[in-house]
Amino acid sequence: MAITEGSKARRILVAGCGKLGGTIATLLTASATVYGLRRNPDRVPDGVEGIGADLTRPETLTGKLPEGLDIVIYCLTPSSYDQQGYRDAYVTGLANLLEALGGQSLKHLFFVSSSSVYSQDDDSWVDESSPTKPARFSGEQVLAGEQTALESGHPATIIRYSGIYGPSRRRFLEEVQEGRMNPTKPAPFSNRIHEEDAADAAAHLVKLALSGATLETCYLASDCEPVRLDEVVDWVRQQTPCAEPQPDARKGGRAGSKRCNNKRLLSTGFQFRYPDFRAGYRAMIDQG
Repeated sequence: MAITEGSKARRILVAGCGKLGGTIATLLTASATVYGLRRNPDRVPDGVEGIGADLTRPETLTGKLPEGLDIVIYCLTPSSYDQQGYRDAYVTGLANLLEALGGQSLKHLFFVSSSSVYSQDDDSWVDESSPTKPARFSGEQVLAGEQTALESGHPATIIRYSGIYGPSRRRFLEEVQEGRMNPTKPAPFSNRIHEEDAADAAAHLVKLALSGATLETCYLASDCEPVRLDEVVDWVRQQTPCAEPQPDARKGGRAGSKRCNNKRLLSTGFQFRYPDFRAGYRAMIDQG
């Protein structure tokens, strides 16, 4: 999608320029000047201007942020997986960044969130309007971060991703291949999105915002086929050599049982490269 009206002058900050953020940043470099903020700025992708700062330490942001930013994409992951780690990543870090931005007037703020804000466990469909009552502290802090973004004073959009998988996130596939996954039947419904589609979705929404399109405040980013976990495992076992399940193999998922509806994202014109788990895992298996 072309960005008109002097698109080369567009300035985008990806705060949290790691695995997902770095891929999003790379996709946007063709049409904007992109800055990537992370603790080690030498690790941002080629073509992205690195900014070294720690969002949990506001003093490290002083004098670091570029002026005239059009878009900020907030894409942090916790440095520790306890309540404080999640609070720092999703709430405190964002609040510190917003404070450091001062009087800048963004065209749009994007907050990378998670379907963990839903606790539904009854196989029901969920969408952007479904109740959010997280079952764990992690989801509670993610939801608090969403509210911080929406109350920031900037036009803001939340992108709620389901489970991201792909060539750099092979854990589930390896667990099945090594016999460490043996879910009960019928297993809970699971939802996922390939990492390439995850990055593409964010870049797609950013380009819409820069083109002047009106965005919703939330999009659920998940592929087109929620599926029971045991069905995924059975399919993988049919496609590639797998060890027999170990006695202590994991029996189920970790995120309740719900089905994520991606119709709002599709309505923007977004197209998936990997619309279901078969397409995504087939490509990974073929790549070895």
